[in-house]
Amino acid sequence: MPTTKQDALVDAFKALLKEERFGSQSAIVNALNQQGFDNISQSKVSRMLSKFGAVRTRNAKQEMVYCLPPELGIPSTQAPLSQLVLDIQHNDVMVIIRTSPGAAQLIARLLDSVGKKEGVLGTIAGDDTIFIAPLKVADIDFTLQKVRELFKKRGVSH
Repeated sequence: MPTTKQDALVDAFKALLKEERFGSQSAIVNALNQQGFDNISQSKVSRMLSKFGAVRTRNAKQEMVYCLPPELGIPSTQAPLSQLVLDIQHNDVMVIIRTSPGAAQLIARLLDSVGKKEGVLGTIAGDDTIFIAPLKVADIDFTLQKVRELFKKRGVSH
């Protein structure tokens, strides 16, 4: 049972995302308002989506909706994230990461946030695969090493 209004809001928010039927932040705001959370703004919902690692993905009806990655829950540390990364390799042009199903977008967002200092120019994420463009192809081993350090994956061949 929630102990505070904030706890109740978080519980309601997570329950809504588990329904996998809300395609916009305003729809989430409206649903929370209908549950009695009157002072919820779109910017508050946006912050909560970011805080809990929500991603937009296709539901069973092929609609784009917000949801929480089921393997992750709340991404408060890198330990759960590292468990979502299954394999890291490169082909001399780009680094490829294989993840648990549904985790690629979350991992790619993290990689985009570390960016150029780790040798990452940019990422493209699918459901369970991430392509990383290195800052310089000639320095791809540096990028691979930095990405492996982020997720503590050793001994993966290329």
